[in-house]
Amino acid sequence: MCLIVFAYNIHPKYKLIFAANRDEFYHRPTEQANFWKDHPELLAGKDLQAGGTWMGITKNSKFAAITNYRDLRNIKDDAPSRGLLTLNFLLGDQSAEEYCNSLKNNLTNYNGFNLILGEIDNLFYFSTHKEQLQKLKPGIYGLSNATLNVPWPKVEKCKEVLGKILEQDEIHPWELISLLSDTLTAKDDKLPDTGVEPELERTLSPVFIQSPDYGTRCSTALLIDNKNNVRFVEKTFFNGQGTFSNKDYNFVISR
Repeated sequence: MCLIVFAYNIHPKYKLIFAANRDEFYHRPTEQANFWKDHPELLAGKDLQAGGTWMGITKNSKFAAITNYRDLRNIKDDAPSRGLLTLNFLLGDQSAEEYCNSLKNNLTNYNGFNLILGEIDNLFYFSTHKEQLQKLKPGIYGLSNATLNVPWPKVEKCKEVLGKILEQDEIHPWELISLLSDTLTAKDDKLPDTGVEPELERTLSPVFIQSPDYGTRCSTALLIDNKNNVRFVEKTFFNGQGTFSNKDYNFVISR
């Protein structure tokens, strides 16, 4: 994922309201979100090149999502896929605390990342650029390719829109998908400095990214209410051409 915005334990009906865009090169092979045949408890998309995932949830309450930390001045060409970090947590037996502690000795092997992970009632944030596991308190959060709640224009824009959506008694997943569709470019004086050329920084600044070979590949909305009913909606876009496919799943988390 390259943009995440979510509300955690602040709505009277929903414990988690989560919306995210995955940005990736169009040529990278991908499988849309589904329950995996070899792991039927796992609902997630799949990176067919490296085998990992950018976001997933299990029927027994484990959740994880990842974004890259953009620092092109310090890229390792031989680094392992960060999507495997998400997958290994989802399929493993470790708690978020145990898992992140096990990663600390190997962080230098990876290119920068941010993880949101845990069980739905006990979520955490972990990053190569923080290294201290942060237990998430009730609130609205935004995360792109810096650390949590760094006020990039698209992060602040999505948090503001989500705040207005939270005023509703019922939250509709397609409304969350809609907030992820904004293609407006940020003003130059608001652009972050992540080590890329200004023109590329502009290209990467919208909520929904479009370019000839790279852009938003899918938008995902996740709702989990106080009775552990899950609604997971994904809209996948093909090669930035405006064609898309929708996935819609409902299930109940079991302990």
